[in-house]
Amino acid sequence: MSATANVKIDYYEVLEVSRTATDTELKAAYRKMALKYHPDRNPDNADAEERFKACSEAYQVLSDPNKRAAYDRFGHAGVSGAGAGGGFTGSPFGDAQDLGDIFGDLFGEMFGGGRGGSRPTREQRGRDLRYDLKIEFEDAAFGKEQEIKIRRMEICDDCHGSGAARGKQPITCPHCGGRGQVRMQQGFFSIARTCTSCQGTGTLIVDPCPTCRGESRVQREHVILVKIPAGVEDGTRIRYGGEGEAGRFGGPSGDLYVVLTVKAHAFFERDGDDLHCSMPISFPQAALGAELEVPTLEGPATIKIPEGTQSGKVIKLKGKGVPHLNASGKGDLLVEIRVQTPTKLSKQQRELLEQLSESMLIENAPHGRGIFDKMKDIFS
Repeated sequence: MSATANVKIDYYEVLEVSRTATDTELKAAYRKMALKYHPDRNPDNADAEERFKACSEAYQVLSDPNKRAAYDRFGHAGVSGAGAGGGFTGSPFGDAQDLGDIFGDLFGEMFGGGRGGSRPTREQRGRDLRYDLKIEFEDAAFGKEQEIKIRRMEICDDCHGSGAARGKQPITCPHCGGRGQVRMQQGFFSIARTCTSCQGTGTLIVDPCPTCRGESRVQREHVILVKIPAGVEDGTRIRYGGEGEAGRFGGPSGDLYVVLTVKAHAFFERDGDDLHCSMPISFPQAALGAELEVPTLEGPATIKIPEGTQSGKVIKLKGKGVPHLNASGKGDLLVEIRVQTPTKLSKQQRELLEQLSESMLIENAPHGRGIFDKMKDIFS
């Protein structure tokens, strides 16, 4: 299809419809063509601009029953006064209501707005708030309840959120007539703009509430009971719906997000719901075996050190870890054994260790085969 100022193309071909097309089919075809060739979607494209003008001209004629009948009988000569060659001016739709009906979805796609017929609203959702709460390691494991104080915007008691002085009401914006938008004519089509007087709300407050100064909200301190469930981890977010700032002019409130920071523990390290710790023992305890007490989050527990325990061995205490979040059961406590080597010996201790060393054969060491035998295998 080609549309120029000097060549008149059949209007039905311009819109790519049959000559028996219904009004609904014409409107759908025009919306499709206008969306495709709209200048805002085709900047600096003269051909697209001409095509947009051509489809607008075609729809202006074919959407009018009288003009369409004349066009069907006499062609372009029958509607020369309405065509581009005979005075096609202004909007092709007669009034803004028709334009909004045609472009309701078109403007929504191109500019992110809704249908042109939607009514403006002053309501605005309140902001979400964040509160950072630092808790102890044990509080994260077992849960707790704690009160926090936040400052937030709340509904003004004097105007009940209207923003107007007591006994007064907002008035309809005289600039946009309460529509929240004003239309600007640009050549053969018009564009809706947000009303700068009312900022798109459709109303104006001429007598503002002296307490909130027309803002509909005031700042107050609010106390909230935070319930921390057992098993939470560092960085957990707890959402409290509607506990954020109040919305303006009757809009819904935002939410409050409590973000937890868990303090490190002096003895335990956490991995999911399991706990890890290190237990130092002496060489005789490792060699002979022993029973020792190890701390847990619920108090001391007894662990058995088997005879001949090596440094690095891990002993598991089942169910002595952190409770599973929102579920039954607990993780485990994993105790890593660390055999300590003495750094200072008394004379008697040294003599005893020397006697022990002489009495022990290398084959009886935990390595099984003698270390010298293994070295011979490697280098032979």
